[in-house]
Amino acid sequence: MFGETTAFSGFSVDDLDAARRFYGETLGLKVEESGEGDMRMLFLTLAGGTRVFVYPKENHTPASYTILNFEVDDVDKAVDELAARGVTPERYPGFDTDDKGIMRGGDGVPTIAWFTDPAGNVLSVLNEHA
Repeated sequence: MFGETTAFSGFSVDDLDAARRFYGETLGLKVEESGEGDMRMLFLTLAGGTRVFVYPKENHTPASYTILNFEVDDVDKAVDELAARGVTPERYPGFDTDDKGIMRGGDGVPTIAWFTDPAGNVLSVLNEHA
């Protein structure tokens, strides 16, 4: 039924301006803003043209899941570039990470590092074949 229909996902933030700066300047994504006043919203454009809707929410609670996973060729390089831009990797109990905050994969488990946006939503950089 929807196999040929364009779709997009979305998530909330508590500060739309901070989100615009983080996703646009820090991560280098194309960010479009629309609306006015309390009806402002963002659209992020990912590689390949997929769009993601970002909206402000007064009682925002960070998502309890990873909202975006960025597939990269070199997780170490991505983590180094994020660190240079002021982004700190997250470390979670039960996940064995190295000094850089990277969980090394193998046997079908990706090499992955998690980080958060200014609203506390979790993102990752990963390589399924590292």
